Amino acid sequence: MILVVDMGNTHTVLGGYEGDSLVFELRMATNRKATSDEWGLTVLQLLERQKVDVSSIHGIAYASVVPQLEWAMQNAFERYLGQKALCVDHTCLPDMSINVDSPAEVGADRLVNAYAAWHRYQTAMILVDFGTATTFDVVSSEGAYLGGAIAPGMELASDALFFKAAKLPRVDVSNPKTAIGKNTPHAIRSGLFWGYVGLIDGLVTRLQEECGETTKVVATGGLAKLFAGASETLTDVEPHLTLEGLRLIYEKNQERRRTSL
Repeated sequence: MILVVDMGNTHTVLGGYEGDSLVFELRMATNRKATSDEWGLTVLQLLERQKVDVSSIHGIAYASVVPQLEWAMQNAFERYLGQKALCVDHTCLPDMSINVDSPAEVGADRLVNAYAAWHRYQTAMILVDFGTATTFDVVSSEGAYLGGAIAPGMELASDALFFKAAKLPRVDVSNPKTAIGKNTPHAIRSGLFWGYVGLIDGLVTRLQEECGETTKVVATGGLAKLFAGASETLTDVEPHLTLEGLRLIYEKNQERRRTSL
């Protein structure tokens, strides 16, 4: 089994692969203050609940956008799972050109998504990942990563309204169906949801014009399904894109290691 871990700003997602099949997916909060022991014990408990035999794990790959936790996570894997994990960054994608000013600055999750999507679709595409931030990433028809855009995530915008506007209540993130709000919570949901639909479609259209190609538009992340039915530009939803990319990159790097021996 290969264990893959997507460490985001808000949540950390673990996935287990047997071959190319995802056999489990687990989600936990990202605790920036957690020690390596806390990470290790939490991962062990989650795996035990899934009845995963830890000795069956023969490889681990992870992507992190929280640099201060990378040492704790790596140490947890070594101490509690007996494995040195592959920390995925721009150097782990030898067969994908990264055509940006500074490849090292691109979030690992964005590169992992691009890698997975290219291997699945083999065509020009724009990837929209709904996380703490909403990211837009462009892949050319030759499989090169071209860059993209970053916007605040919808939940982040909702929290900002709640904390900065004294009379506005916190609301759940959902589709209000109609744009004209008949009460304050409805009006907030409308502004958030339909505002983000406009952001998605407007930015995707501009990115397509700039790259000069007809693109597939692939959504991933926790809110992908919510927006897919309302957006006019999203064509596909891939909920496990990041986990799949981590598996592919791990296997590619193992192959590189074997051929270099």
